[in-house]
Amino acid sequence: MYRPVSWSSSWRGQITQRGDGASFIVPRWGETAIADIQPSTYRAWKKQLKDLPNVGEKYGEEILTVFSMLMDDAVDDELRKTSPVPKGKKQRRGRYKKKPRERKREMRIEDVHQLACNALTFWGLDGYVFVWTMATTGMRPAGLYSLQRLYSHPFWPASDPLNDPAERDREERHEEDLERYGPDLMPAIRVQWQHQREDGVLKPFPPKYESRRTLVIPPFLAELLELLLASHDSEYVFRSIGGGLLTNANFTYKYWRPIADGRAASKEFERTRPGQRQTVISRRPLPEIPATAYAGNRLYLVRHGAKEWTDEAGGTHAPIAVETRMGHEVAGVEGLYSNVTTAMERRIMDSPRWPCRVVETAGQSRPAGCLMYWFMKFISTKRFMPFVYYRIAVGIVIIVLVSMGALSPHAAESAG
Repeated sequence: MYRPVSWSSSWRGQITQRGDGASFIVPRWGETAIADIQPSTYRAWKKQLKDLPNVGEKYGEEILTVFSMLMDDAVDDELRKTSPVPKGKKQRRGRYKKKPRERKREMRIEDVHQLACNALTFWGLDGYVFVWTMATTGMRPAGLYSLQRLYSHPFWPASDPLNDPAERDREERHEEDLERYGPDLMPAIRVQWQHQREDGVLKPFPPKYESRRTLVIPPFLAELLELLLASHDSEYVFRSIGGGLLTNANFTYKYWRPIADGRAASKEFERTRPGQRQTVISRRPLPEIPATAYAGNRLYLVRHGAKEWTDEAGGTHAPIAVETRMGHEVAGVEGLYSNVTTAMERRIMDSPRWPCRVVETAGQSRPAGCLMYWFMKFISTKRFMPFVYYRIAVGIVIIVLVSMGALSPHAAESAG
């Protein structure tokens, strides 16, 4: 006899321990007896969960995985006969529908530049460097969230703590790294760990597919990483807006969507304090952020674009070097007998496709290395407000000149 057991405090505690899905699981199922959860109601909830704007694809899968494990435990504890979560594939109902494939578009350098500028406005220097790091290395988001300064240029490989017990040849690998990488050799990033939750606690785990690897980086990105790490003393390369651990943020909803989709400028709003009505503005006022070519699309497309840029070299790069860089193993003879050599990595690092220009527009390219370097160095140690005042002052001067007739409002059009 299976009793209609409710969600006790111990069961609610298990949800918290197994992940951060309690805010979605408990409100929906907290008042439903465990034995009364039906497969049909589970399917309806799964669909509702995927439609929520603050739940990305991966985050939604994590919530469903936690719920599935809880239902499996309920079966083991004889709280219900079977799990409401379907196992394996079942016969389809109705007409077959082909799963739509995501349409990809060419990753243009000007689109990535716009993403980076949006990230600079919304997030700061961390965001600017984050976008360019993903676009040129193809790192997975989880690896970027957890990237420590010990594993980043300009400190690595000299700073490598060699603390991964599962990497048995780490001492030998480190000796080769010291001969191959570094500020005076090839600047590089080491993908060694990523954060995952175990019993509700964030812990370091090997990267996906245990794809520990070294990624050489183009010179312009090496300079940006030097600027960023000189601007703060955090253990991690990329900090959240509040200075905390980026892994704890709902990155897709809180960061990626405003950066990719754009957002309106911060507005003043009214509030009432005891006996007084006040007009205030956001604690972190932001200007308008324009939408980009990635509006409505996934962050992962930037990682895919890194592979696209590497492929554009037209066969210059060996498959083993490209696949290893993307964190995948190569099967067959290629994977068994090939090895990533120094010459292969140097060709990737010196690829003409990398945006050593940083700024490129359709039809023209203009070297902006010195200007961008100075600009990024300035804002990494100073405030952004002088540029705001500069833009306001220039706008006032233009308005005065136009009103006096000294400047035509159509001067730019007539100039071509």
